[in-house]
Amino acid sequence: MPSSAAVLEIVQCEGSVSTKESSCHTSDDVTVTGTEDAGFQVKGYTFSEPFHLIVSYDWLILQGPAAPIFEGDPLVLRCRAWQDWPLTEVTFYRDGSALSPPGPNRDFSIPVVQKTDSGHYHCSGIFRSPGPGSPETASPITVTVQELFPAPVLRASPSAELQEGSPVTLNCQTKLTPQRSASRLLFSFYKDGKTVRSRALSSEFQIPTASVEHSGSYWCEAATEDSQVWKHSPQLEVRVQGPPSSPASPTSNPTSQKSAGPETSSTEPPRPVPPVAPPTSEPPVFSSPDPHLHYQMGILLKHMQDVRILLGHLVMELRDLSGRLKPETAKAPAK
Repeated sequence: MPSSAAVLEIVQCEGSVSTKESSCHTSDDVTVTGTEDAGFQVKGYTFSEPFHLIVSYDWLILQGPAAPIFEGDPLVLRCRAWQDWPLTEVTFYRDGSALSPPGPNRDFSIPVVQKTDSGHYHCSGIFRSPGPGSPETASPITVTVQELFPAPVLRASPSAELQEGSPVTLNCQTKLTPQRSASRLLFSFYKDGKTVRSRALSSEFQIPTASVEHSGSYWCEAATEDSQVWKHSPQLEVRVQGPPSSPASPTSNPTSQKSAGPETSSTEPPRPVPPVAPPTSEPPVFSSPDPHLHYQMGILLKHMQDVRILLGHLVMELRDLSGRLKPETAKAPAK
């Protein structure tokens, strides 16, 4: 039988119900519950979701997660040899690129996965005695990291432009995937780079009586309770207009009326001066992390992981190059 042959078997039950102890049921008795932990119900009994059993005859296989994997979940991949024969120079790959230098570790793990970790994974290794003693490569498997929840969208109700004294409600709109509906999200709200409310269960932030000082750029952040997955919304500009200016008195001349306009408009720019003077309000920022800094740190960590992958690939190329140079240096003295 070829070493690359693989068989896919779906274990299922067929036939009609004959006894109370029978595990076979007709399709009329089966109802789908639609919940996360329970897949099917048969006359009061609850059963799990079915799974696919794959039997492979390869020398080397890569075992991945059986259940769907979402953002924030840990990912563990195992490079398994036939009858657990000892392996050396085990290397894991994603989309053809080495994830680490060759080594004895048969497991590769990612503590917190992101959607960018999706791809085609495979492993390779060299069998020790009594194995074939040659490099073997496992067939690739597909790992798809599903989205836990979409990036939130911040909306203002009734409107983002309102008169002073009116109420306004900011709603951070997002939703968990149905498979993880039991999880909880915490919502934070920011204005002009400062935290106005941090990590609350409610997705709404209410301003009962808006004033001109409430004008500014708002955005929200939705995060899991363990802060492993967090996403922020685009910015929303909220403009609160002051009360209309009173009509000019009959004795006032047109020039005074014209000058009153610039005076009222000139008073508006100094209103948002407090956000421009951060020295007095800078210390409270340290109590809650800046979402932009948190986002940049995530990008930096991702770049560091990419550099690690490139270094592992470079080490493999250097080993191949050194292996080619040794025969050439041995032939030179013989000549």
